[in-house]
Amino acid sequence: MASRTSRPGPAPRARGGSRRRRLPLRLLLPLLVLVALMAMLMLRGYVHSEILADHRVGPPAANDRVPQDILKGGPVIDTRDGKPASLELPDHELVLTFDDGPDPKWTPQVLDVLKKHDARAVFFITGTMASRHPDLVQRMVDEGHEIGLHTFNHPDLSLQSKSRIDWELSQNQLALAGAAGIRTSLFRPPYSSFAHVMDNKSWPVTEYIGSKGYITIVNDTDSEDWRRPGVAKIISNATPKNGEGAIVLMHDSGGDRSQTVAALDRFITGLQDQGYRFDTLTAALDAPSAHTSVAGLESIKGEAWVFLVQASEKTTGILVAGLAVVGVLVFGRLGLMLILSVAHARRVRRRDFSWGPPVTEPVSVLVPAYNEAKCIEQTVRSLVASDHPIEVLVIDDGSSDGTARIVENLGLPGVRVVRQLNAGKPAALNRGIANARHDIIVMMDGDTVFEPTTVRELVQPFGAPRVGAVAGNAKVGNRDSLIGAWQHIEYVMGFNLDRRMYDVLRCMPTIPGAVGAFRRSALERVGGMSDDTLAEDTDITMALHRDGWDVVYAEKAIAWTEAPESVQQLWSQRYRWSYGTMQAIWKHRRALVDRGPSGRFGRVGLPLVSMFMVVAPLLAPLIDVFLLYGLVFGPTEKTIGAWLGVLAVQGVCAAYAFHLDKERMTHLISLPLQQLLYRQLMYVVLLQSWITALTGGRLRWQKLRRTGAVGLPGGGSAAPQQQMDGRPVA
Repeated sequence: MASRTSRPGPAPRARGGSRRRRLPLRLLLPLLVLVALMAMLMLRGYVHSEILADHRVGPPAANDRVPQDILKGGPVIDTRDGKPASLELPDHELVLTFDDGPDPKWTPQVLDVLKKHDARAVFFITGTMASRHPDLVQRMVDEGHEIGLHTFNHPDLSLQSKSRIDWELSQNQLALAGAAGIRTSLFRPPYSSFAHVMDNKSWPVTEYIGSKGYITIVNDTDSEDWRRPGVAKIISNATPKNGEGAIVLMHDSGGDRSQTVAALDRFITGLQDQGYRFDTLTAALDAPSAHTSVAGLESIKGEAWVFLVQASEKTTGILVAGLAVVGVLVFGRLGLMLILSVAHARRVRRRDFSWGPPVTEPVSVLVPAYNEAKCIEQTVRSLVASDHPIEVLVIDDGSSDGTARIVENLGLPGVRVVRQLNAGKPAALNRGIANARHDIIVMMDGDTVFEPTTVRELVQPFGAPRVGAVAGNAKVGNRDSLIGAWQHIEYVMGFNLDRRMYDVLRCMPTIPGAVGAFRRSALERVGGMSDDTLAEDTDITMALHRDGWDVVYAEKAIAWTEAPESVQQLWSQRYRWSYGTMQAIWKHRRALVDRGPSGRFGRVGLPLVSMFMVVAPLLAPLIDVFLLYGLVFGPTEKTIGAWLGVLAVQGVCAAYAFHLDKERMTHLISLPLQQLLYRQLMYVVLLQSWITALTGGRLRWQKLRRTGAVGLPGGGSAAPQQQMDGRPVA
């Protein structure tokens, strides 16, 4: 049950009498964040050749339609004017070419060797690598090397359409423009080899690329460094015969290039001693530079592209770090819950366990109610059936549906109604405390049903003099729907198993509003219920810890509550809970530096609550984001295996929690679906709460629509019995 702090007034109308509906900032910002993150991940997949990549390689084909001059010619093929021609390099001119880079590990080492020997080379870059490492492309240009295109993500162009070829070239040029502010007219097709192996499938591509203004460069000397045959073999393969000029194929990316780097140093030294010059292609051919500066819109587009790619890389790095953090938090929390829950169950279930002397004194049960007409009769009747002496106070918080009148008309002994103008749940509870006759006070919601033994089990821990409050075992009564079953799993595993853990650690963060009990003296010492936050139950629990009281969990004090039955109602409830929890953490932040019990809670409880109830739920959807990413872009098998592993661990914890609570395991059938869908809803709610907190937004109490469908299991209830205070309804 949640009452409101105030009744909202009429919304202002726009001119013309129609209401203006604007998307609230706290909803708009999470939406924009999600869209931005998805865009960053898609961009990351794109530049890592995980989206639109094509790794097929065409088989050899006939070459009868390839001009003989090309087949028997040199490695430089020019088809720009429609008249195919090929060129060879002059003697003792050697052009080193490096494919597939730039690579952040190997390209700098290659550049260092070239600089050491004052040698020049041609780097045929891919757009994916150039976009991710623009600084290396700029260094290549600054140090006098030449750049050629090697497509954007390295497909076999003989298997692609003309539109795909155009796209590969334009994207490659865009990356080059953003990285170094230039364009180039040099091109090397992926998977290319010697001119004499040009075939009927690759030749039309070469002609088409020439029509776009590019010169195609193959090679006539292949070092075969990609095979990693050893330094000596690489040098042998790359050395031309009889002082002839050559274009040598090497690689500065695509794998372990340590042999290439080692061979390069010895190779340049040896051939320079033989009179070879190591220059760029255009310098070796005494031709104009292949580079052209870009400016204007083309330059802006290139720079914007590189900026976005760099942003996506950094964002992905942050997300991966977040995934590591949430992995530690999730598995740490699950491990703590399992270990400490076992310890808690063994302790409280020992035959000789006792909180202290049995508590038999009467207690006051407070039922704050705002428009609970559908539920209040069942709630009150379940209380008067209690096997422990109680008085019941229903505090009507300005209801407009006759809630108070319904209770009065029941005429039940030991039940009183206290009316007040609508002032909110904390005020209603404080009004109830002021009117209560007994020293132990039980608080519950107006939509909750107690079992006959609930109150008795709930108050037994007060046999220990240091216990100031007790959390009961709240269960979902309307669990037949899918959304109800999901909340049932959450209550049993996420709440009650958590409470066992926090009980052992002596830092219980929340006494649930549905079922909790307090010492009157403890409440009075901390000033009663506060309306500083939207989570008055969390606020009062933290205040009690800071005052030195123990807060414990009574597993047998079972209450059945009506959970939200629609996504909208669930959203409203959890939004208030999560935002209120953040408010309570912030309110009690000084406990971090306090001494005594307050300091212990601040340095143990607050960090655990912050990590497990705020940070972990906020980051947990990264597991599903990377699941989706892995399913679409790979590696699919490892991704599915990892996700199933996480699900299995959660399933073990959930099964143990259900075993402790003696719940049927059949409800766990919906656990996988809960992890896929329900968690996403909770994530967006928590993100919205973060935005509300950061923007200083205020949130009213939200009243959930009730059906009154929750009763005791089996539909039965104990017959009403006379309580110790037999006064009629007041």
